[in-house]
Amino acid sequence: KKQSPPNSSLIQQINQWETNSIHQIQQTAQQCRDTVMKLTQKSINDVEKTFIELTQKLKEIREENEFNEIDLNHFQLKLTQITEEFLQPANISIRQDSQEFIKNISVISSFDSSQSNHSTSSTETIPKNQITTQSQIKRQQIQTKNNKFQQFAITVVGGNGEGQELNQLKWPYGIFIDNDKSIYVADSGNHRIVKWKLNSNTGQIITGGNGKGNQNDQLNGPRGIVFDNKNNSLIISDPGNKRVIRYFDQNQTNQQILISNIDCWGLAIDKNGFIYVSDRENHEVRRWKQGDKQGELVAGGNGKGNHLNQLNEPSFIFIDENYSLYISDEQNNRVMKWKKDAKKGIIVAGGNGQGNSLKQLCYPQGVIVDHLGGIYVADWGNDRVMRWCEGDEEGEIVVGGNDIGNRSNQLNYPAALSFDNEENLYVVDRGNSRIQKYEKTRN
Repeated sequence: KKQSPPNSSLIQQINQWETNSIHQIQQTAQQCRDTVMKLTQKSINDVEKTFIELTQKLKEIREENEFNEIDLNHFQLKLTQITEEFLQPANISIRQDSQEFIKNISVISSFDSSQSNHSTSSTETIPKNQITTQSQIKRQQIQTKNNKFQQFAITVVGGNGEGQELNQLKWPYGIFIDNDKSIYVADSGNHRIVKWKLNSNTGQIITGGNGKGNQNDQLNGPRGIVFDNKNNSLIISDPGNKRVIRYFDQNQTNQQILISNIDCWGLAIDKNGFIYVSDRENHEVRRWKQGDKQGELVAGGNGKGNHLNQLNEPSFIFIDENYSLYISDEQNNRVMKWKKDAKKGIIVAGGNGQGNSLKQLCYPQGVIVDHLGGIYVADWGNDRVMRWCEGDEEGEIVVGGNDIGNRSNQLNYPAALSFDNEENLYVVDRGNSRIQKYEKTRN
């Protein structure tokens, strides 16, 4: 009778290890497949819903003949995002952890008082929790930062859907907050400026609101808004009419045209009362003294481009106490700082191409600077507000960055930014037709 080899039990152990390992790999792989299919279907449903909403919005704008360049950028960006999400549903990725869940085995012999250790293990291990989404990564990033503001905002203006009622907004852009915490909003889609007093549930029309037009009581898609303390008046950029106007409070028909024939967008005013205006068509920023006809070039003006002496469709601007000018250089996806009398600027945020990393921006809009020199940027296409300090290689997410949405910790194409006199942060949440207040964290 033929005897079994003396090492048969060892062979059986190896075979059993192989069987168990294969079973565990197959089981984990199937769980991963099921999870991917579930997330993919959810992503397809979300894409379909987003596409329907985008189509409806496009139809509304087309019917009202309200197209402008930033709206076209908005639709182009949205279609790109829909395409990317469809091609890579839900931004799902496979992560391989270093932790092994299959035990290694080895064969050890001791011939000639030496050991021959032949280890065998799978070269690729599959993690237990291998499915992760980009939104989770963003949330993890925001939690690791030392945030200065509460992450869940209070809606202080609007938030009642898009519309023209006094408790609603439509495509808001610019914002100004006075010492009483009354909020003035450039309600672009309703062609009006509205004022919301502190803790009010409705606003009051300050100027405009009489349809789109160029008469004294009309506006056409207002964007920027600042307050002139010396003249107790509002300065408003009215790009649809290619003009900058002065409005004296309490007298709606008393509008003064300050600047004509300019593709105006962002506004700023310094402590001397000089007005700064970004001109998207000419890719420049000019400073205007009282009574000026031409204004003085202070940034750009060297044609469209991405050199340090050029701009490409500047949007919002900010002037600090030292007369340094900060410019959201929209199409270059960067923020530029031009010191007083400088011939070229320096990049203080972005400038690394369009994207969503901490080194990048996507069509930056509102820009403000705090008393410590922190530069806050409304990162339009990434639905977040970033903070940079001059010289930083990358910024940090201050608020938002939790995917596009209408929850209190989400934004939908943020536009202008502002602080109140207690350094709380206000964000014009354009896509959600509301103004969000992020309270400063008190230590």
